[in-house]
Amino acid sequence: MHIHGSSAVVDGKLQEKVCIKAADGVITTITLNCAETPDSNHTGTLIPGFVDIHSHGGAGFYFSDLSPENVAAARNVHLTHGTTTHIASLVTEPVGVLEEQILRLVPMVNAGVFEGIHLEGPYLSHARCGAHEPSLLRSPKIDELSALLDAGQGAISMMTLAPELDGGIEAIEYLTSRGVTVALGHSQADAATTKAAFAAGAKLITHFSNGMPKPTAGGTTIAEASLAEKRIPLEMILDGIHVSEEILKEVLASGDKRTILITDSMSAAGGADGSYSIGSLEVVVVDGVARLTSNHSLAGSTLTMNRAFINLLAANNNIADCVFAASTLPAKTLGLHAVGEIAVGKKAHILEYKTSEISVVAS
Repeated sequence: MHIHGSSAVVDGKLQEKVCIKAADGVITTITLNCAETPDSNHTGTLIPGFVDIHSHGGAGFYFSDLSPENVAAARNVHLTHGTTTHIASLVTEPVGVLEEQILRLVPMVNAGVFEGIHLEGPYLSHARCGAHEPSLLRSPKIDELSALLDAGQGAISMMTLAPELDGGIEAIEYLTSRGVTVALGHSQADAATTKAAFAAGAKLITHFSNGMPKPTAGGTTIAEASLAEKRIPLEMILDGIHVSEEILKEVLASGDKRTILITDSMSAAGGADGSYSIGSLEVVVVDGVARLTSNHSLAGSTLTMNRAFINLLAANNNIADCVFAASTLPAKTLGLHAVGEIAVGKKAHILEYKTSEISVVAS
């Protein structure tokens, strides 16, 4: 592959007249002002493929579906919207059911359809359960965690848990020792517990400002503690519904490029309004917004990463920063060294951004 872009985000900055060559799906050279004739010429800005580390499904299906074809359809709808690297997220279920879901996904991870698995639950706070079935939430036990990780055969990349649960800090230490990235979320933790969780190895916050208290001046909750810890990345669902403009501005001002864009997509992503479900919970999607029918709480999103990227660009107006949030930082946080940047030796996952539209050049 040999492509030219009128501009591209390389080495964390926007550069003009960029030439990219790749062989066997890996970038081999990047030069400027190349005089050779390319395979394709792009008048927009070339950016790396998106890395979505928190997403549950799309195209009407979940990644927990019994059918590999349905799981692939859910994955592919996100690929067409620019997500070239995808972590498959699973919601709270009985531990035995989760093990079965994990076992079904392992071959797809091994085949490269997904880069890993994210368990969002069942170790979450009842007070901040969101769209997770409250009766299934529980405190973590090392033997259960071990069984889940063993089922994953190395495929479980990330787990979200509430650190204030009995055994929460010990669970973070154990998961970190097994190479799993721990995210704090669906939590009512105070600042001291949050700091203890970071010290134990927790590395990021699941969908900041959702599934937790909203940050307030002088507050002493997980929200304020995580904002103050500038080295900790914050996942953000930028669909215009989950995060207010005020909170987004506060996050952008709180530290140097710490936002991770995610979709937290449920099965309606890439689909139409209507009736859906999350686990055993009924969901209705109206005007692209998913809510539980029982209490009208938000139930994930119908977002795709191209829209999240464009929404952040509208707020930030720095395309290099937006690339860092949508591709580079999520890859770095989960140790996905082959993706997240346009650089020699990285996978040739390349998108074109042009007049508020994003298309896949190479995946």
